Amino acid sequence: MSLLSPSSFFFLSLLLVLPLSLASSYPYKASYRIDCGSATSTTDPFNTTWQADDRYYTSGATSIVSEPLHFRFPHEKTLRYFPPSSGKKNCYIIPNLPPGRYYIRTFTVYDNYDGKSHSPSFDVSVEGTLVFSWRSPWPEGLARDGAYSDLFAFVKDGELDLCFYSFATDPPVIASLEVQQIDPLSYDAATIGNNHILVNYGRLTSGSNQWGPGFSNDADDFGRSWQSDAASRSPNAKSSIKSVTTRERITNTNQPPNYYPMKLYQTAIVSSGAIQYNLAVDAKLDYLIWFHFAEIDSSVTKAGQRVFDILVNDKNVTRVDIFNSVGSFAAYSWHYVAKNLSSTELTVKLVPVVGAALISGLENYALVPNDLSTVPEQVIAMRALKESLRVPDRMGWNGDPCAPTNWDAWEGITCHPNKDETAVVISQIDLGSQGLKGYISDKISLLSNLVNLNLSTNSLGGTLPSGLGQQSLVRLDLSDNQFTGSIPDSLTSSSKLQLVLSGNKGLCGAPSLPSCPLFWENGGLSKGGKIAIVILSLVLFSGVLLVVYICCIRRGRNDYDFGLPQDLMSLSAKRNRYQRQKSLMLLEMESQHAKGLPTLPLNPR
Repeated sequence: MSLLSPSSFFFLSLLLVLPLSLASSYPYKASYRIDCGSATSTTDPFNTTWQADDRYYTSGATSIVSEPLHFRFPHEKTLRYFPPSSGKKNCYIIPNLPPGRYYIRTFTVYDNYDGKSHSPSFDVSVEGTLVFSWRSPWPEGLARDGAYSDLFAFVKDGELDLCFYSFATDPPVIASLEVQQIDPLSYDAATIGNNHILVNYGRLTSGSNQWGPGFSNDADDFGRSWQSDAASRSPNAKSSIKSVTTRERITNTNQPPNYYPMKLYQTAIVSSGAIQYNLAVDAKLDYLIWFHFAEIDSSVTKAGQRVFDILVNDKNVTRVDIFNSVGSFAAYSWHYVAKNLSSTELTVKLVPVVGAALISGLENYALVPNDLSTVPEQVIAMRALKESLRVPDRMGWNGDPCAPTNWDAWEGITCHPNKDETAVVISQIDLGSQGLKGYISDKISLLSNLVNLNLSTNSLGGTLPSGLGQQSLVRLDLSDNQFTGSIPDSLTSSSKLQLVLSGNKGLCGAPSLPSCPLFWENGGLSKGGKIAIVILSLVLFSGVLLVVYICCIRRGRNDYDFGLPQDLMSLSAKRNRYQRQKSLMLLEMESQHAKGLPTLPLNPR
């Protein structure tokens, strides 16, 4: 799909950027302005600060344009580019965004910054959907001057991904990036839904020169810049067209959800003949056309004095009577979706019915359907694998692994739609001989559709996670690495799985590998080993309890022998005295006997 082509970009090439002068009543405050390629923050002539390019990007290098004096603003003079060493896919990832709708604008310039006189070919995606295509060679004026381009997109996960995909060896480039939160109901989102990106194919002001951010101090809460419609009018109708203007206040402006500025409705063009616009489009898409009117001619005082028809590709789509709808000096907008286009030019014609036709402005947006994105849990798994496997920058593992679907997926990754075609899943990872030096994250278990995993001939180590053996897995090649431990049961129990595990001296437990030590499996203790440890622990604990019990019993007995009651102590003392007296008498008798003295009776009466 080719969206905003170089010729369309040239149509926007004079767009400039001014600060978003948000009124205090404007409730949406989240915004970023990044001066890509700048090492320091910069301030433009309108006192808007652009932050340094010191974060948010995944890789790349910086440079400056070859003719800095040719550009008015600092953020147009520096750029970030993504050489082949950064991989084919690189991104700016803006975090911490409230879920909602955002206005996103980029400034892209080449200006022969690399001295090669070769403008690059690359694509740009937002939230995984292709939005811009640049093809070499760019028109000379576009390559030298650069171009602004913008769109409206919904961010649902709190993180905006703006990604670049290179062709051949061409390095994508970007000079500045703006992100501004807007009303989520803007541009008829309630009807159109949040599953489309609105890519700007022309935002025109009638009867005025270019104005708004970059052209004047006139504010636009969304940050929209408005171009003169002169270049888009049909040459056949220009002679009868006149410009009108007023300084009167216009009601119904700066109101939600679109917050159109008053200045848009203070100028207009009128013609007694048809007013025709020829707008460049892509025939494969539908287009949202937004018309702006205000009756600023004080001579029109009642309904029916100015009536005209609107034709889109020669189909009469509505009849307009501004005064009848809103009265005078009041803003009135109407929109239409053009479908089933058969050419690359869309014609819009205002044909008078009563009086002259009048228009204040016109917007034309391509309705780009959101591309399928990778299932969120599989994105989590792939990001974890990127870290654990230490995937090098040159492989371009950035943004969504599988989106946009018309780009190649991450290098070494194969994707396909899920069964109901509402998302994309990962079916194959082939990273053999890539110099990887990490380990396999246990998040790999989230890749429930993985059929083939090849990590052979790297320097990966550690144990194999137990969740590696998904039911979908048919072939697993981990040969010639440094894995250790036993093979998970989830792998050995599968009859359909082809395992290639040779060249890992530390692995065990599979038919082609050594047996694991007793009580060892899955890189750790087996179930039997754990039971044995529990039993041994119980035996040891029981032994300790037995020893403690015996010691306590013995101590209790000794305490009884030496702790008699007082009456028993008295009897014991008398018995001891008697025994001592008896012993002394026996000793005395033995002594007398030895001397030949008569022996005294033992018990004298």
